[in-house]
Amino acid sequence: MNIKDLRYIAALAETRHFGRAAQACHVSQPTLSSQVRKLEDELGTVLFERSTRGVEMTAAGTAVVREAHAALEQIQRVADVARALGDPMAGTLRLGMIPTLAPSLVPLVIKPLISSYPSLSLVITEDTTATLVERLRIHQVDAILIATSTEHDELAEQPLFEEPFWLVHPQNHTLYEAPDITLSMLRGQQMLLLSEVHCLADQVGRLVERYSEPGPHDSLRAASLETLLQLVSAGFGLTMVPALTTSGPWTTDMGLIAKPIRNKTARRTVRLVWRASFPNRSMIGTVSDLICRQLPNTVKRLYDA
Repeated sequence: MNIKDLRYIAALAETRHFGRAAQACHVSQPTLSSQVRKLEDELGTVLFERSTRGVEMTAAGTAVVREAHAALEQIQRVADVARALGDPMAGTLRLGMIPTLAPSLVPLVIKPLISSYPSLSLVITEDTTATLVERLRIHQVDAILIATSTEHDELAEQPLFEEPFWLVHPQNHTLYEAPDITLSMLRGQQMLLLSEVHCLADQVGRLVERYSEPGPHDSLRAASLETLLQLVSAGFGLTMVPALTTSGPWTTDMGLIAKPIRNKTARRTVRLVWRASFPNRSMIGTVSDLICRQLPNTVKRLYDA
């Protein structure tokens, strides 16, 4: 068993496909397949169940891959510690973001981050909260930006900013003349939400449930913020979006109006979460600080380095 073997089974566990795993490891498929088989023979157990439908991990494979991820992280830690002696921002940071945050935050922070720290190799992943948390726990990403708190002992988190929700309605809506919005003004309005896989859907749903009434378009659920805004533009109802989203060009392009909501509960807290075992805490602090320094005044900063 060697380091390459651990990387092979980690890649195979992530891709569930020999060809894609081999591509990720920059080897041929026969080479990877042969090495995985040799490792299974060495360990005396089957790690992966092969079929025409793909590859699935066995119970033994799940346990071994978990330890492989931990071993690979410790190996990476040796390299990171050595690099950090000269430059704490040297190395790779695999950063995950939820889809309701990434499109608005990435343009704000990526260019300053890369220009300020050219030795940093940044890999961005976008996925739902539950998937990101699981990928963080199994060492597939190093840190994640999410809008809900986690309850895992092996994870650490730092709240970065509070992001208010803004109401979005068409230009020809009756609320056009309203100078500001309160939740009570949403009584009887058709509210549109994202699909349930997004934490934003639950956060907004709990806010409006007291005022909402059954409507003809309650079954409409959008898979993305862009689709949600298209539905509002088409006149199917109103919605709420996080404040950073309002900086995009869609308000004029789609004929939409965005207004702040006068309610202290109409907001979410965005936090950076990482494994407590992550070796380069200095990198986490630096990234947190840079993100907060790039934020507009529509959000409230919570992190001060």
